[in-house]
Amino acid sequence: MCGIVGYIGSRPALPILIDGLRRLEYRGYDSAGVAVLAGRELTVCRSAGKIAALETAIGPAGIPGTLGIGHTRWATHGRPCEENAHPHRSGPFVVVHNGIIENHLALKKRLQGRGYAFSSETDTEVVAVLLHSHYRGDARRALAKTLAEIEGSYALGILCIEEPDRLYAAREGSPLVIGTGAGEQFLASDVPALIAHTREVVYLENGETAVLRAGGIEIADAAGKARQARTRHIPWDPVSAERGGYKHFMLKEIHEQPTACLDTFRTRVSQEKGSVILDDEVGLTPKIMAGIRRVRLLACGTSWHAGLVGEHYLERLAGLPAEVDLASEFRYREAPAEDGVLTVAISQSGETADTRAAFLEGGSSGGFRLAVCNVLGSSIAREADGVLYTHAGPEISVASTKAFTSQLTALYLLALFLGQERGRLSRAEVAKHLADLVRLPALIGRALALDRPMSDLAQRFAKSRDCLYLGRGMNFPVALEGALKLKEISYVHAEGYAGGEMKHGPIALIDSELPVVVLAPRDGSFSKMYGNLEEVKARRGIVIAFTDRAGKDLHAKADHLFTVPRTNPFLAPILLAVPLQLFAYHVAEARGHDVDQPRNLAKSVTVE
Repeated sequence: MCGIVGYIGSRPALPILIDGLRRLEYRGYDSAGVAVLAGRELTVCRSAGKIAALETAIGPAGIPGTLGIGHTRWATHGRPCEENAHPHRSGPFVVVHNGIIENHLALKKRLQGRGYAFSSETDTEVVAVLLHSHYRGDARRALAKTLAEIEGSYALGILCIEEPDRLYAAREGSPLVIGTGAGEQFLASDVPALIAHTREVVYLENGETAVLRAGGIEIADAAGKARQARTRHIPWDPVSAERGGYKHFMLKEIHEQPTACLDTFRTRVSQEKGSVILDDEVGLTPKIMAGIRRVRLLACGTSWHAGLVGEHYLERLAGLPAEVDLASEFRYREAPAEDGVLTVAISQSGETADTRAAFLEGGSSGGFRLAVCNVLGSSIAREADGVLYTHAGPEISVASTKAFTSQLTALYLLALFLGQERGRLSRAEVAKHLADLVRLPALIGRALALDRPMSDLAQRFAKSRDCLYLGRGMNFPVALEGALKLKEISYVHAEGYAGGEMKHGPIALIDSELPVVVLAPRDGSFSKMYGNLEEVKARRGIVIAFTDRAGKDLHAKADHLFTVPRTNPFLAPILLAVPLQLFAYHVAEARGHDVDQPRNLAKSVTVE
């Protein structure tokens, strides 16, 4: 969750860069840096720590120049230090980057074999060195060749010393916005960095590159075809600035999920070593892990649905028996005390009263108490023996979206960590899982392309009174979550069921007016889910199917068919959740409801 700023124009660049970095400091705060170009004189200054430390390093004299880029970092690859801080330079190129370069190790090895040197542990430096290796006097051509080689998600700001009259930008997966002014242009990873300077913005789309000159901008798609910049005027009151141009916080938070998931795993994985490295604050030492015999997960609402998926992760990846309890019911079970239990409380806020009470009671008989939550210093985090933070950033909307997918990411990491430490998973197996995880933010970005189709679908079903959601295995909890999202913000009666339970009651509800959402990725349960789909159609139900690979079979039976990117079955629930969130949002919007603050609900349930 890093921040990018850039400027080209006639004013001194440094004050604009520092102001923008301050406004983006919530996105990253372990290091920061700027690069300013005055003619062909380049000055780069970087510092570990917050923006104040960078200002001290720069000194009162400042840095001259009217073209520059800046970055505030939360470490992805490499420890927080000055050497790993952005910008990174190689030859005539200086680069700042948000996102993750999935194939950086292979590229780095190849470039080192050709004699190129590296001075940091970051994946970003690979981009700078690639640009350098391809440069033959044309930075735009070097950028095109570089982008053709890198894989992953990125937002890039690039300076070339040999071309001091332009600033380059590129985007895939990570957000990037251009602000336009009279004789000056701005670049940022989020709208708040621009509000002091312009209200006219252009959003870069996935696969696009841009060249910013003081007098204007040029934008091209991945094939190099130019497109006209579509400028948007945004009303810059403080709330709209916080929403980043989105109509509601919920929609903004849905679109923040690539970043939320990335930030949850970014400092906790080593592809090179094929291992998960959890923070010391998690507290799972070898001695603690040696005593774990099973896992108990406690949560409410959306977090409970995350726990249900986590149960599959822990049993299948870590080889540990796991059970999930509704925290609000756990105390009434009078569960007998036993040794060797890892009790995991899952809560976005860390303040959920029922979860706190169950957590304290569940851990009273011994064992280790681990919190999975999003808020630093929250009550549950303080009361736990260890904490696995999700790093999703503030979630303002009452309906949880990025909290859910970041919780799944954290539970996946936990299961992989326990699996590797218990000898259940080999290094090669962990490396394969991590390769899939590293690709996940970009895949979520592709799943977000279903925003418009979900808006169209919502118009078709906005007046429906009921909706049924079906899933199996790890995707059954996603059906529960999809139904919850629809009912809590649109007030449509919706139910989620395991596909195998359909004949045990829900099938009686199906008629020609009932929309039935079927989660049918091509996994081990596909044939069973396809059978459910046929049963719905045989009773004239309306099938809305989501899969990761369409085919003639699904096209023949589904009334509405949508495809999410394909990944391993453990991560499919994250991708399937995205269009269900978007569908619920657009139904609520079409029905004219208050999306961010639905009736009768609060963000954190702090009383029982």
